[in-house]
Amino acid sequence: MVMIPFSIDDEQQAPPASPCVSVHHPNRFLALPRSGFHRAVAELHDVIVTSTVRFWSSRGLRYALFPITTNAVSSPMGLGSDSSPVLARVGEVDTFLADSMQFFLEYSCRFGGPGAYYVMPSFRGEPTDARHLSQFMHSEVELVGDLADLIDTAEAYLAELAAAIVERFSERQQLFPAGLGHVVELAERRPFTRLTFADAAELLHDVPSAIRLVADGARSLTPLGERILIERLGGFVWVTHWDHLAVPFYQRIHEDAGRLLAANADLIAASGEVLGAGERHSTGDQVRAALALHMVEPEPYDWYASLKDEYPISTAGFGLGVERFLMWVLNHDDIRDLQLVLRDNHVGHVP
Repeated sequence: MVMIPFSIDDEQQAPPASPCVSVHHPNRFLALPRSGFHRAVAELHDVIVTSTVRFWSSRGLRYALFPITTNAVSSPMGLGSDSSPVLARVGEVDTFLADSMQFFLEYSCRFGGPGAYYVMPSFRGEPTDARHLSQFMHSEVELVGDLADLIDTAEAYLAELAAAIVERFSERQQLFPAGLGHVVELAERRPFTRLTFADAAELLHDVPSAIRLVADGARSLTPLGERILIERLGGFVWVTHWDHLAVPFYQRIHEDAGRLLAANADLIAASGEVLGAGERHSTGDQVRAALALHMVEPEPYDWYASLKDEYPISTAGFGLGVERFLMWVLNHDDIRDLQLVLRDNHVGHVP
C-alpha cells in the first residue's frame, strides 16, 4: 500500500496564513510546498503566464520561441549598461546566456503582424540581493509602433494581470499580507503618473543622493530616488526620456534643447523599476551611430544593424520583471523569496 502523507489539494495541510519560507532556510526546497505563501506564488506564476497569452493573443501578437544563448547581449559592457553578461560554454563555443530576448523579438516583428512576445528566463551578471536576481523571469514584448503607443499598452497589460489576480484570489485574500485592495486599484486602469527624467530630477533637487552621474554627465536614479518618487507621487510612476548615455545603446535617440535623450520609459513601483520600455532605432546607420556613442564594440551587432538596413521599421518594446511585479502584488521586500527554485550565478544549488 502506498501512503500519501501530504495532499496538495488539502488546504488544511498548508494553512493559507503560513508565512514565507526565507531564502536562507536550510531545507527550503522541501519546506516550500507546505507554505501557503509559496503555494500562492506558484499559482500567481500560472496567472501571469495564462493572462499574458490571453492579452497579447487578443491583440493579434504571436508567441515567439528563442534559444537562451546569444553572441550579442542587449546590455553589453559600455556606457548605459548597468549589468554584465553571463558567459556560457556550449560544446566548444563560448557564448552568453541571454539577458533579454529583445533583439530576437525585434527580428520576429519582421515576419509580419503587430508584434511578438514571450515569457522566458533572463540572465544577468549582477550580484543577487533583496532587489535583484541574477536569473529571473521576463515577460517581454515588441510592437510595431512608437513609445506613446507602448506606454498605453503596457498600462492595459498590467491592468489585465491585476484583474486576473483579483478574479483568481477574490475568495482567498488572506493569502496576501496587504490584501488585494492595491491590486483592485490597478485593475481599474487608473492612468499612471508620467514625468520626464528632467522633471523627476527637479522634483528630487532637495535630495542630492537621489540622482547619480553614470557617464559624461548622464544622470540616473538611485534606489533612494526611486523610493522618494513613489512616496511623493504614489502608485506607479513613469519616468521617460532619460539621458541617452544612461541607458543601453538600442534606445532611439531623442534630442531636446540640444541634449541627447532616449525615447524610453521606466515604470517605478514599490520595489523600484518593475518595467523598462523603449522605442528602437529604425535604421542600421542609427544603430551604428549609437554603438559608437556608447563605446560598444560594433562587430557583435553587425547582424542587428544589417537587419535594420534591410527592414527599416519602427518598433518599441518593454520587459516586465515577473518577480519584481510579484513583490508589489504580495507587498514583499525580498525578491529572492519569490523564486521557487533558487538560482544564483555565484552559488551552487541543489537541485
